[in-house]
Amino acid sequence: MNYSKPIIKRKADELFNPAQTEIEKAKVSFEFVRDEIAHSWDIQSKRVTCHASEVLDVQEGICYAKSHLLASLLRSQGIPTGFCYQRLMLFDTPDKGYCIHALNAIYLKSLNKWIRVDARGNKKGVDAQFSMEEEKLAFPVNEGLDEKDYPVIYTKPHPKTVAVLEEHTNTLEMYINHLPDSL
Repeated sequence: MNYSKPIIKRKADELFNPAQTEIEKAKVSFEFVRDEIAHSWDIQSKRVTCHASEVLDVQEGICYAKSHLLASLLRSQGIPTGFCYQRLMLFDTPDKGYCIHALNAIYLKSLNKWIRVDARGNKKGVDAQFSMEEEKLAFPVNEGLDEKDYPVIYTKPHPKTVAVLEEHTNTLEMYINHLPDSL
């Protein structure tokens, strides 16, 4: 993750202070990425972003890119952060296809546990929240419709998610036709 880039350092200085606990830092950064970085599909933007610094610079990205930014911000504070994935229906029925959705896992040393958070961005029907007690992710998984929650916490973004971002220049076209449907 490129948390040593000046733009990431400036945002970290703005979001964090030494008096904050790791939990406060995790919540502040999660809410910043969820609420202040637009999801490219939601705003119908064609711009593709991948690296944390570019996501922060242009203030948008799909879930893959937003997960990169959240990990970068938290790692800049020494908070272990990984990447998690779900296989979900791309739209609302199986016949419209599936995609891989990205979220993050944060290790909270003070609680000695990992929590998963989804900074995708809320909208009608999506209400992801920061919670240490129970997961409040953007999307429930319906295994009966061949959706899947991958239990692995990856230290780096999955190569398939990075590749799709690096290989495309139009988010809308990429989102409809090229997102990976399995890991």
